[in-house]
Amino acid sequence: PHVVLNNFETTLGRRVGNILKCLFPIPKPDTRRIVTFSNDDDHISFRHHVYSKENGNTTDKVTLFEVGPRFEMRLYQIKLGTLEMKDAETEYVLRPYMNTANKTTVL
Repeated sequence: PHVVLNNFETTLGRRVGNILKCLFPIPKPDTRRIVTFSNDDDHISFRHHVYSKENGNTTDKVTLFEVGPRFEMRLYQIKLGTLEMKDAETEYVLRPYMNTANKTTVL
């Protein structure tokens, strides 16, 4: 599928976007699937679409269909290394109960 990453602009956001992008193979030229990851206030929305082209007289119409699934997720932890490594270094951990004066977005 074609992977669309939206609003992953910080350094950690680009890292997460790269991780998500590497989960999918390189799309073939004739594929009609689109997978979208969109970041909104550190909540990542996942959407799966299929598009079709309708050839008209002068313009090509593109119709987008959502085929599912759709879900929201939040980044919890990034560890450097593989799953088998017991003492892998932690790159990022979500700390939801940390006392801060202002809530900042990290992605």
